[in-house]
Amino acid sequence: MTEMADVWVDDGLTQVPYAVYDDAEIYARERARLFQGPTWNVLGLECEIPEPGDYKTTHLGDIPVVLVRGRDGVLKAFENRCAHRGALLCLERFGNAKTFTCVYHAWSYNHDGDLVGVAFQNGVKGEGGMPDTFRREDHGLTRVKIAVLAGLVFGSFDWQVPALEDYLGPDIVARIHRVLPRPVKVLGYYTQTMRNNWKLYAENVRDPYHASILHLFFTTFRVNRLSQKGGIIVSENGGHHVSYSKLEQSGGDQDYDAAKLRADSEFGLKEPGILGGRDEFNDGITLQILSVFPNLVLQQVRNNLVVRQIVPRGVDKADIVWTNYGFEDDDAELADLRLMQANFIGPAGYISMEDGAVGNFIQRALPGTAGETSVVLMGGEDAASQGSRATETSIRGFWKAYRKLMDI
Repeated sequence: MTEMADVWVDDGLTQVPYAVYDDAEIYARERARLFQGPTWNVLGLECEIPEPGDYKTTHLGDIPVVLVRGRDGVLKAFENRCAHRGALLCLERFGNAKTFTCVYHAWSYNHDGDLVGVAFQNGVKGEGGMPDTFRREDHGLTRVKIAVLAGLVFGSFDWQVPALEDYLGPDIVARIHRVLPRPVKVLGYYTQTMRNNWKLYAENVRDPYHASILHLFFTTFRVNRLSQKGGIIVSENGGHHVSYSKLEQSGGDQDYDAAKLRADSEFGLKEPGILGGRDEFNDGITLQILSVFPNLVLQQVRNNLVVRQIVPRGVDKADIVWTNYGFEDDDAELADLRLMQANFIGPAGYISMEDGAVGNFIQRALPGTAGETSVVLMGGEDAASQGSRATETSIRGFWKAYRKLMDI
């Protein structure tokens, strides 16, 4: 058993113990303190369940939940686990249902998660059945608190969690509204299984420093270089961040020439149209990666827009659920461009395929690291907003929020 007091041996954020990525007790503590604790976790988009009775199965951490629009039009959510014997209650990813009935023993629930039916509750031919003391109202499903911002649906098991906008802070709220300014249309989904701890991916998306080293496509076609104008926003609690850049060069490419990076090549494109785009948000920003602690990534790469949901699957495995979206008022040209630029990201994306590998490189190298730490010093020791993207400040911010909630 890991002694939590010994996991993190100092008060800083620059030395991350490797134990946090492969310890089963820590993973169990994360479920209790992060995913069942006072955090807001993305569950999906409001437009995915537009009509009464529409539902979506999703996850809050690794806990399966059902998100449903009730007959009153209000969004509700509850654990996707029958209160009888613990079987998954709802098996389809999307659908419409008047009630939810377990296939195992036909216990059924309404849109509020209340138990409304028990097969053979009164027995058969006067024999068997539930005792007189059995009360359906004692066996409802565990409910999830819901909040919606700009069409994004968040959930929390902690009904005392701070209001969503207070949890996020004004800078993050504004940046969410930036890429979700009007009604959304889902363009498609894919799910990527990462063979590494979920936190390695959470760190990766907060790490602008690696992007123009690891990703061949980024620097070769100047989609993202650290010499471009941009910056890092870190929320007050550290857990949420925004990394953004603009296409214009601000000098400094001599640093790339001197570094002789792997991700700088002579490759070209047969179809350069994939690099086209519109300044649809009227601010010149061509790349924005936003994270909300613990499980949301909201992405803009040119005109490709994606909601990424991190779903832990154990100590050394996680799923990333990618939801590509546009807007209901997109014209045909912009809709086609979004679909073409969807090739940037995902499991085999021109940009992000390397991210599917490096987390596993770390996970495979963990044996023998007991008591050792990684080094997170780029850009200093604090966890605050910075003008430079040659920094790990937002990774330190993640650990600032993590340590407070985990009490380690």
